[in-house]
Amino acid sequence: MQANEMAPHDILVRPLITEKALSNIKNGTYTFEVDIRANKHTVRNAVERLYNVQVADVRMISVKGKPKRYGRSEGYSRSFKKAIVQLKAGFKIQEFEGLI
Repeated sequence: MQANEMAPHDILVRPLITEKALSNIKNGTYTFEVDIRANKHTVRNAVERLYNVQVADVRMISVKGKPKRYGRSEGYSRSFKKAIVQLKAGFKIQEFEGLI
């Protein structure tokens, strides 16, 4: 299945709640973990459809897994893609408002 055929709930995997992401909410910037096949256009459409807002800018970052050890076992944490979404002035996502 192509990323443009996916439902908005499948494109946006989860919001990323970190100290830096929460401090950026005050500026109208929200951070999401997205599907690895997603691109800027599909993320923009998914956020606009799910949250009924207008998006000004989308930045994408591929995060590589870090090396991890548990006893003698070695491996990597999982890799993922994240999107940083800047909303147009005057728009907010209500689900995030209780977090700041």
